[in-house]
Amino acid sequence: MTTPISERLADLDEARDSGRRKMDWAVQHMPICGALREQFEADQPFAGERIGMAMHVEAKTAVLAELLAIGGAEVAITGCNPLSTHDDVSAALDDVDGVTSYAERGVDDEEYYEAIEAVIGHKPTITVDDGMDLVAAIHEDYPELIDTIVGGAEETTTGVHRLRAMDEDGELDYPVFAVNDTPMKRLFDNVHGTGESSLASIAMTTNLSWAGKTVVVAGYGYCGKGVAKKAAGQNADVIVTEVEPRRALEAHMEGYDVKPMAEAAAEGDVFITTTGNRDVIVEEHFEAMQDGVLLANAGHFDVEVDLDALSDLAADTYESRDGVRTYEMADGRRLNVLAEGRLVNLATPIALGHPVEVMDQSFGIQAVCVRELVENAEDYEAGVHAVPDRLDKEVAEIKLEAEGVDFDSLTDAQAEYMDSWQHGT
Repeated sequence: MTTPISERLADLDEARDSGRRKMDWAVQHMPICGALREQFEADQPFAGERIGMAMHVEAKTAVLAELLAIGGAEVAITGCNPLSTHDDVSAALDDVDGVTSYAERGVDDEEYYEAIEAVIGHKPTITVDDGMDLVAAIHEDYPELIDTIVGGAEETTTGVHRLRAMDEDGELDYPVFAVNDTPMKRLFDNVHGTGESSLASIAMTTNLSWAGKTVVVAGYGYCGKGVAKKAAGQNADVIVTEVEPRRALEAHMEGYDVKPMAEAAAEGDVFITTTGNRDVIVEEHFEAMQDGVLLANAGHFDVEVDLDALSDLAADTYESRDGVRTYEMADGRRLNVLAEGRLVNLATPIALGHPVEVMDQSFGIQAVCVRELVENAEDYEAGVHAVPDRLDKEVAEIKLEAEGVDFDSLTDAQAEYMDSWQHGT
């Protein structure tokens, strides 16, 4: 049975001190969560609630978990990726009043799901998820808990895709906010967060430059747009691959080369997948690639690069750097996979995830969505729900105030004009 992280670390005091320093640094740059902290501490909106979380347990996430506990909740948390937890942060979080952390880096699949079950063992009344593993486990294995669950919030693109599929099948039995799809998350976290953190993690892990390289970005959704934009900004040549014709056209109109992966495979120096789908880079692509290519995944799950096929093709495999596994082909070509094909901005040994300021916005949305579920649960039936626009604007206004940015408001006449169909030419 899985125990809290504090019962598994050798030098617990040192880990807690290190993790707390990381959390304190993040707090300094998270004004949205800071403003909500003052509100929640005074109002105690989550008193009596049990919040189960499955997320990337690092400093910014820890700030969110602590924020919910300060608001009165009992919080249980574990990781949503076997390689994204920072053990010192997990230990510091486990030391926070009202929080139990089961997250540990490097667990195997069995240990990963045991930790999910440990969180479920707290009988959460609200879930906060990144990838939907927690929601899926509750529905599949603990349906008896659903009647006492108020609702949930889902952080990421892949998780929302899974939730919508579950909802369309009539299998989602409590309301969940699609946090990923709201503007304050999608326009900043997915574009700037994924773009900046993925490229930074790849560069720091490999100690290689972007300038002059050909970067193949698989997928031109919001995450792919961010990766392509940031790579071009660092003087790389960018090729985009897509299966959706309008996104392919958008990438073309933005000035990128758009090609099928079968063609791009022979040209790329770095491949970054951002699709959320499986088998994006497969055997036929490996066979066409140049010596020395880098293969990285910025999607949530490790299914985008077919590592089983790559392993079967390889004559030898070895660790060439921390976080880089080299697959050497019989003809001498070396294909280098980062972070075991897992989420590259969080799963390399030195990865730090999205910038702090970006995650302040995303976690601010998560926090106000949890508050909304507690205050207005009766307004939401089972299924996937858009984040109410008033909540998205609330978080944006907090951020603008913190940045010292003032902005205009509609006059009464302008508001009436925009809401009326009766004004003609």
